Amino acid sequence: MHKDVFTPDNSAMLLIDHQIGTMAWTHSHDINLVKQNALKLARIAKAANIPTILTSSMEDQIQGPLLPELETILPEAFEARVKRPGIVNAMHHDGFNQAVKATGRKKLFVAGVTTEICVTFPVLQMLDEGYEVQVSADASASYTKYGDDIALRRMETAGAIITTVDQIISELAVDWTSPLGQKLVGILNYH
Repeated sequence: MHKDVFTPDNSAMLLIDHQIGTMAWTHSHDINLVKQNALKLARIAKAANIPTILTSSMEDQIQGPLLPELETILPEAFEARVKRPGIVNAMHHDGFNQAVKATGRKKLFVAGVTTEICVTFPVLQMLDEGYEVQVSADASASYTKYGDDIALRRMETAGAIITTVDQIISELAVDWTSPLGQKLVGILNYH
């Protein structure tokens, strides 16, 4: 198996700041598609039993709460979400950093809002710390398309793999006829 292949047994899912207020600020992508894809990532994690960490920043401010659907899909991860007090780089927050380490996984799927702030800086640190990272570009968004493109390029130049939700589903499925493949094909076609 290619060394870069992510499997349910070697990876973790990190969903950063998919908050109602924060998502309303973005204009780089259709926000409904970003939301749909973020929820698909949560469904993938649940179906494949991938450890998942949710985090939010300043929920009691204009950023608002995490998407309520995340609580429905991943109630345990939602309850255990890391509520950051405003720290930009989630990896600088001890609770988040320790939660990532506690997964025991070195391959991380990451998506979040905004790409250029809340995703870029933790991903750069994750890469520095030796993690392999796939950033789901279609489950992330920024204030502008320009800012989003620059952020994705910066992370890719640093070593992150830029991907999409459907690529993640396909990589994890391996075979659509397998038990996991059957679960994931339903998510692939979920709208």
